[in-house]
Amino acid sequence: MAERDDEEREFDIRWADGAEEKEPSARARMLAARWKENPPQAQPFRPEPERLRRPRSPWVSTAIVFGCVAAVIVLLGYANFRAPF
Repeated sequence: MAERDDEEREFDIRWADGAEEKEPSARARMLAARWKENPPQAQPFRPEPERLRRPRSPWVSTAIVFGCVAAVIVLLGYANFRAPF
């Protein structure tokens, strides 16, 4: 008999999802009350520290990539030239 009572009292997620009104969590209510008086300032996602910022031309990155590709081509050509037949 006790097992049957436990099964009847078990939480039914379908019943909860079917509720007409859903109450916000305590944290959501707390933040809403706080932001009503003092709204948060917009902040960028993961801002870069000022000391690490360096203005760089996009051509620098392009030159680095082409330089690396040229170095690999030269090294492969040299290795192929030196390889015994």
